[in-house]
Amino acid sequence: MTVFVGGLWGLSEYTGRVFAQTDTVAAGGRIYRQKGDCQACHGWAGDGRKMDSQMPDGANLRESTLEREQLIFVIKCGLPGRGMPAFDRRAYTDDRCLGRTHDDLERMGLELFDPAATLQNREVDRLADFLYEKVIGQGQMDRAKCIDFWGEEVTACDEFLQ
Repeated sequence: MTVFVGGLWGLSEYTGRVFAQTDTVAAGGRIYRQKGDCQACHGWAGDGRKMDSQMPDGANLRESTLEREQLIFVIKCGLPGRGMPAFDRRAYTDDRCLGRTHDDLERMGLELFDPAATLQNREVDRLADFLYEKVIGQGQMDRAKCIDFWGEEVTACDEFLQ
């Protein structure tokens, strides 16, 4: 049984898992693939198989154990010194990212990469919705998951046996 609250979130009585509506997940997928260009480092499937050899190595998000709040923090503030850019345009300009500023990062010798684009809070939420629905905790990619991930059969799914 699924209960919809305010039209935005559903809560499954059997799993206790919160999930987003399909259109929100789809919007998050577009942000992952296009605006944020997350696939450049994390791979199209979020498995850490990056698509751009010039980019830093991204984490395998399929194996992530981050809670939603932690994931949103990492997206917004990045991981200085570890290749993950900050997608909040105000990150490290005030105390929102662990109270550190750009000057603090420089003093500590931590490099912070520029993101493909900065994201608004609602875009970060949609990206998190997508990641939790299609990537995080979903296990290794297979053909069925690939088709579900893209919403249709695409060439990328050819690498998985039928």
